[in-house]
Amino acid sequence: MKILLAIDGSQYSEAATQVLSAQLRPEGSEVLLVHVIEAAAFFEQDAALQERRRRAEKFMSHVAETLHSAGFQKVHTRVVEGEPRMGILEAASEWRPDCIVLGSHGRKGLEKFLLGSVAQSVAQHAPCSVFIVRVPSRA
Repeated sequence: MKILLAIDGSQYSEAATQVLSAQLRPEGSEVLLVHVIEAAAFFEQDAALQERRRRAEKFMSHVAETLHSAGFQKVHTRVVEGEPRMGILEAASEWRPDCIVLGSHGRKGLEKFLLGSVAQSVAQHAPCSVFIVRVPSRA
């Protein structure tokens, strides 16, 4: 099984990583970690973007080790520059996973309307099944 795990360094992607490690069988599975970085502004300096890319790669290396420890033998990483939902969908289109796993930020109301939902957009447009992991709210 080919699994694309979209991560962004948040508690939501950490929860998605934990669910993947605990609930999906690693035998014969191949995982592609995808981290999308957006340019902070049109005029962002190349050095700043390269530093963000370096941090993303370091973070993905840590997540890859976590997955290796959980029994996943084939773990690949990819940093994509662009808008998150498009970056995830393009990586899925190229790699052709059987499933995409990602965390949901759980936005509601006006915030969801204004910012949109990456998870919802990926679920609507993905070429495969999508497993959205939600972090329980602390009420």
